[in-house]
Amino acid sequence: MPTQLTDNINSATAQTLRQRLSDATALGIEAHSIGGATVVQFAGQGKGTIDAGILLAQMCLGLDGKIQIDAPDGHQINRPSVSVAITNPLVACMGCQYAGWPLSVGKYFAMASGPIRLLRGKETVLTEYNLTQNDLLGVVVLESAKLPDSETIEQIVRETGVDAKGLFVCVARTSSIPGSLQVVARSVETAMHKLHELSFDISTVQSGTGTAPLPPETDDDMVALGWTNDAMLYGADVHLKVATSDAAIESIIEKTPSCSSQEFGSPFLELFKKYDYDFYKIDKMLFSPAKITIENVSSGNSFSAGKTCQDILKLSFGM
Repeated sequence: MPTQLTDNINSATAQTLRQRLSDATALGIEAHSIGGATVVQFAGQGKGTIDAGILLAQMCLGLDGKIQIDAPDGHQINRPSVSVAITNPLVACMGCQYAGWPLSVGKYFAMASGPIRLLRGKETVLTEYNLTQNDLLGVVVLESAKLPDSETIEQIVRETGVDAKGLFVCVARTSSIPGSLQVVARSVETAMHKLHELSFDISTVQSGTGTAPLPPETDDDMVALGWTNDAMLYGADVHLKVATSDAAIESIIEKTPSCSSQEFGSPFLELFKKYDYDFYKIDKMLFSPAKITIENVSSGNSFSAGKTCQDILKLSFGM
């Protein structure tokens, strides 16, 4: 089905990143030249900054959406939250933000997200909704503790058609502040992905907002992996506006939040260990926001399911 794409999403995103590199010291980011590409390390020295995390989340979204940090609201975990407001969730979340490209070159592996996926155009969701573009510039985000080598840059160039000189690679480890923040900023994307798994027509989603708690700081990537997943599974609250039939929403609403999975109720790292640290052994229906509200603009009716679970978050975060 046709999808309306804004021209040159990658070029606009790359230009913003290029401009923000003038603030690299204040942001706590470092730019490197690897294989002819510009590789930006979002927590080069130390843990990184909140502002760098917001910028990284914007890179993931192809600049669509407002991202802000909200003060603690008095709940048990007493943590700030990451709020997002997306104007075009199909393109921003599924075309750009979703980490749907497993990039594996030699010993280097990272899940790749960002608007460059529109240029690669090889994932099922991209072809199904015609989420493809051509551009001279490309922005990719890699969740990794290591910078890519020149061989990895060459692979990205081959798969996307972007010359290395026009390639911008953003890298952040999960345990850094930018790395954790950009994951927690995926509340709307997580809902969109779950709806797609449920065969809901995600082109009917007109806009989305979401919030999820920002976990504490840690130096351990595995701990950060668990905390960011729990922030979504037990703390994310998403609101989508759609234009469809009430029947279409009613058919999926109870299946959408994380509590619809039989694995719901345990901190993520406990499940991960139970399944020998293999994501693919975990029920894929678990990967969802804790709570979702879908407002049907065609009928004026709203539907909600799920709930946030402060007790599990408190246990997970060790508070």
